[in-house]
Formats: sequence, C-alpha cells, structure tokens
Amino acid sequence: MENHLQTKDWGLGLNNEHLIIAGPCSAETPEQIEKVCQDMITANVIPDVFRAGIWKPRTRPGSFEGIGEDGLKWMEIVREKLNIPITTEVGNAAHVEMALKHDVDILWIGARTTVNPFAVQEIADALKGVDIPVMVKNPMNPDLELWRGALERLQAVGINKLAAIHRGFSDAYDKKFRNKPNWSMPIHLKRLWKGMQVINDPSHIVGNRKGILETSQRAINFGLDGLMIETHHDPDNAWSDAKQQVTPQQLRDILDKIDFKHPVENEHPSEKLQDLRNAVDHLDDQLLDLLAERFAIIDQIGAHKRENNLTVFQADRWKQVMESRTKNGVDKNLSEKFMKELLYCIHEESVKRQEKKLREDISEKKSV
Repeated sequence: MENHLQTKDWGLGLNNEHLIIAGPCSAETPEQIEKVCQDMITANVIPDVFRAGIWKPRTRPGSFEGIGEDGLKWMEIVREKLNIPITTEVGNAAHVEMALKHDVDILWIGARTTVNPFAVQEIADALKGVDIPVMVKNPMNPDLELWRGALERLQAVGINKLAAIHRGFSDAYDKKFRNKPNWSMPIHLKRLWKGMQVINDPSHIVGNRKGILETSQRAINFGLDGLMIETHHDPDNAWSDAKQQVTPQQLRDILDKIDFKHPVENEHPSEKLQDLRNAVDHLDDQLLDLLAERFAIIDQIGAHKRENNLTVFQADRWKQVMESRTKNGVDKNLSEKFMKELLYCIHEESVKRQEKKLREDISEKKSV
C-alpha cells in the first residue's frame, strides 16, 4: 500500500508543501472560466491546480448536472491564462474516456462514487495502463475501509499517483456542517497508509463561505496536506453550490489568514516536544492499565450475574453511571459529547464481554 507517488512526484510541478486546488464547483460557460482565471490573476492567487466540475452527481433530478464534454474544451482557457494543471471529477468509464481525450491532468473520484465499489472498479479498469494522478474523496458515510479500498482498487491496476480528499460525511443530525468533518477519519487514513496525502475540502464540509477559513485552519492544524476550495467570480449566481463558493479575492484573503504549519514528521522534534510526548506515552500506559483493571472487575460482575440469574444489562445502573461520570468529566473540563462517547464505548465492550462469557457457560453446560 505504500508504493505510491506523492504530489511532488507527479511530474506536474506541484512542489509546495501544502497543495492548493481552486476553481468553480461547475464549469458553466467559457466566459465564466475566463473570468475566474482573470480574477485569480488580479487577486494574485494562482492555485497549484484548477478544479471544475463537468459532470455533477446531484442528490435529486432536476438540478444542474453539469455541462458535459463541452466544458472540457473550455479548460484550454485555464492553460492559456494560468498555465497550471487541471482536475475534474469522473463517475464512470465514459467520463474517464472523455477526460483523457481532452488531456485532463488529474482526475478525482467523488464521494457518491467512492461509496460504490462497482463504480470505483469500473473507473479503475478504464484507467488500467494510464499514467495519470487520481484523487479519491471520502465516501458519504464514515467508512474508512471503503475509502482505503477505493485507493487500493486504483493501485491494483497500476495507478501509483494517488491522493485522498477529505470532504466530510453525511450526518442528518449535525446542524453546524453540511458534511460533518469527523477529523479522526483522515488522520486514521494517513496512519494506515504511510505517505498518503489528504487534501481537505472545506467548501463541502461547511456548506457556506463563512466557515471556510475556520475549517481550513483546523485541517492544517491536524496535519492535512492541502485545501480544495470552490472559487467562482460571482458565487451568488453560480449554477451549483452557490452558498459555499468564494471569489478569487476572498480566496486570497482566506489563504493569507491561514497559519500553514510544517509537518512535525519532517523535522527533528525539540527536546521540550519530545519530553511532552514521553509524558503522554506514560499516561497512555496508565490509562490502558486502568482499563484492563476495570474490565477484570467487570468480568467478576458478569460471573456474579450469571450465578444469580441476573440480566447482563441493568438499565438503572447504566443511567446512574452515565449521568454521574459525564458530570464528573464535565467538571474536569472534558466535553459532554466526549464523555458520553467514551462511556458508550466502555459500556458496549463490557456488555460484549459478559455476553461472551454467558454463551461459553451455556455451551459448557450443553456439552456435559
């Protein structure tokens, strides 16, 4: 999984530490593409890569679903004006064929496609033997294996210029984000796949232009490798995703305000940082010892319940534990959300251990 080329080795002059991808959600007209390019020049904000959607997988029919192949012809305007690589989304083999025909430099696979292994495999098969970089957005649902699997399917057919795009995950109950960031997912992907670069897409995460700066900064703080920001010369009148697009001047202002940090992995950590990490390692060991001790007691509780014919789940006790521990955690400056998620995980594991032991006891009695 680790024999892939990073963006600096794609042969496209992408040498910046953090990759910046910008351009409209959708290619609309040749005049629009030219105006976006001209405004980028005026604002002195030339991205590393220019993005434009040609085919748009919309949630419901009747919305603008992309201009189609004609839009690929307009990408020559970008080459003439900005002289930078071009990327667009592909959702099937026919899209791949047209994109290659028009010399698109980089392809990306969207979230609605990543969620379908059959569609990803169709794209991978169409790219077999082709030397082109491909970026893969996370699936709509927070499924790390599905995301990694899409990258692996591409690598299996010989695509070794790979990157991932983090655009957030669908969550009907989250009102702050259009797509909940779930920052642990891109971090886990980078941990599992050494050297995998993850580009953050704050436009799709927040769903409005006001939150792009904050989300972009968090992405950089978490060690992600770049940003894909939807940029339009007249966002309010864009044909798709108008609320989340910014003007080239707004893009310039956003990038100027971001504190782009250097990945610690590329540096020798300071003595103070190493001491703090050592302290965290020691505390983690203590946490694991305490958890092991807690589960040992849980096993004893489970044995007592079996001997006295008690149910595994005790609703009143669980309510008391949840309320008291959550309050204690909040009093210690831990968030209520974190405390509840932590307690649910511990409780779920406790129930599983007790149920497993109960099944083993029943099996032993039957065999006697």
